[in-house]
Amino acid sequence: MREYRPHAQGAARPALAIRELTVDFQRRSGLLRTVDKVSLDVWPKEIVGVIGESGSGKTMTALSAMRLLPHGAKIGGAIALGGRDLVNIGESEMRALRGDRIALIPQDAMQSLNPTMRVGRQVGEPYEFHRKQSYGAIWSKVVELLRAVKIADPETRVRDYPHQFSGGMQQRAMIAMGLALDPELIIADEPTTALDVTVQARILKLLRDIRDERGSAILFITHELGIVAELCDWVYVMKDGKVVEDGPVKRIFEAPKADYTRMLLEATPSIHRRKGAKR
Repeated sequence: MREYRPHAQGAARPALAIRELTVDFQRRSGLLRTVDKVSLDVWPKEIVGVIGESGSGKTMTALSAMRLLPHGAKIGGAIALGGRDLVNIGESEMRALRGDRIALIPQDAMQSLNPTMRVGRQVGEPYEFHRKQSYGAIWSKVVELLRAVKIADPETRVRDYPHQFSGGMQQRAMIAMGLALDPELIIADEPTTALDVTVQARILKLLRDIRDERGSAILFITHELGIVAELCDWVYVMKDGKVVEDGPVKRIFEAPKADYTRMLLEATPSIHRRKGAKR
């Protein structure tokens, strides 16, 4: 019997549907499969966690949805964004979707932000690229985006360069960039990894607020079970390129079915304390 998934009720289709996804690389020694027949859904207004150790295939799965895989990768299976095929469309069509209907929040904001360009200009890039609006015309929108992600004094900070922002502020700026055009799906690839626990908590609350206030679906990639317990509605557990278990967060933590999931839980002694944290 399929487990009840609240966000799927009344929705016509998932925001993201992945079916039998494979990702292969050709090596001299033979074919290397990094994602092996993965299927997952992210429904509208749902936060879905994908968890696993390094090398489990979780980031490759996320990058497949963005069509941003490394050179030489070969995708098989099906990926649909709101019912639209993402595997077989051309690169120009995919570029039109990135940053508009589907957005990526990367792990390392400092590496992703251009150090020579003011933060406000970078946050406004989706408007310029997808809506063909000048920065002068959308300056006030950029300020409101920075305010929405809790950056104080956005009218001033919009003119700063990335090095003038703290790590947490840089990550919030990346989130603002992702939010610019109200995408139906946001993919967050370990966006709190380099942050201390206080800043991490603020970022997680911000993502929950985004889901609640804007209605975006969020796919959250992480190796930390504590974050999944605090943030997510549904979770997929990956190992060696495969999904070994999925289900609602409460059931996964209280009654895991897979040995690997139990091992992850046992290796995270603080998980029960984090589960009791206020959402």
